[in-house]
Amino acid sequence: MTAREALAFVKANGIVLESARGPAPSLAAAIAGEPIRGSWWKHRKASQIFRCTRAVRASKEVLVCRLLGGKVTYVHRSLWPAAVKLRDQFEPKDLSAIREIHTAQGKHKISAVAFPKWVPAEVAVEAKNLSASKAAEMLGLKLGTER
Repeated sequence: MTAREALAFVKANGIVLESARGPAPSLAAAIAGEPIRGSWWKHRKASQIFRCTRAVRASKEVLVCRLLGGKVTYVHRSLWPAAVKLRDQFEPKDLSAIREIHTAQGKHKISAVAFPKWVPAEVAVEAKNLSASKAAEMLGLKLGTER
């Protein structure tokens, strides 16, 4: 899978887990072509998984958060209005936009932009104009009974 194909995978599925098992597809497993036991870093396709996950994380069309079970979750832009509309169904911290920062000391640090600070104005307007039932329909099959 290429970075472009990984982004298309997220777009097609709407909500994707980076590597965990859960109620949404796993990008790492899709790249590997099989379920991954343990850390994907030990998988033979680890470098490909790394490149693709970083491309998805860098996309302006993808919210990287911890929506599903506290695991790194990708939410495609097309579902942002529904997530914003149904924000009361989630913990605010689960809707925070996260990103990994590499410090000067060589460590990895997670930076979070709290919900709703990351929400673009046009998404807020789309959410306002979206009915709760339509938002639930958009997210319902993808989120199941999360929360």
